[in-house]
Amino acid sequence: MPETETDETRPDRRSVLLVGLGILVTGGLAYREIWLAPDYAGKAFSVSEAYDLASAGHILLIDIRRPDEWRDTGLPQGALPIDMRSDDFTAALIKAAGTDLTKPIALICARGVRSARLANRLSQAGFINVVDVPEGMLGSSAGPGWLAANLPVEPYTGDAQ
Repeated sequence: MPETETDETRPDRRSVLLVGLGILVTGGLAYREIWLAPDYAGKAFSVSEAYDLASAGHILLIDIRRPDEWRDTGLPQGALPIDMRSDDFTAALIKAAGTDLTKPIALICARGVRSARLANRLSQAGFINVVDVPEGMLGSSAGPGWLAANLPVEPYTGDAQ
């Protein structure tokens, strides 16, 4: 015989409300962590500034996205592709900077989330001249992005650091 719900076994409305509120808060925090760019207190360049400075050799522009993303959109002209998930990312970054570890390193990703996170981590690790490009390739709240700005791209040939 099925057990019937009684006042003793039925959850009270306050408990249900608190559990529901907890789920909403947790979901909201997870959404912010995964999809919204964290704050980066360091320098930030627009995509146009990043292009101009990289073209003139004043910054080292690093595209930190994945190889499949590089194949889909191409690379920003003058950018060096280094997958941020790579085990040797830091070593490849130091190698790319050569002997001048004070040269500005500008990071670009798809929408500015990963670049801001990585800029924060690199700054905390002692890199002194990290710059974020928060518009990214596809645009964000910071601006339209590299592609929409019609800045030049190069095809990805499969050569990454």
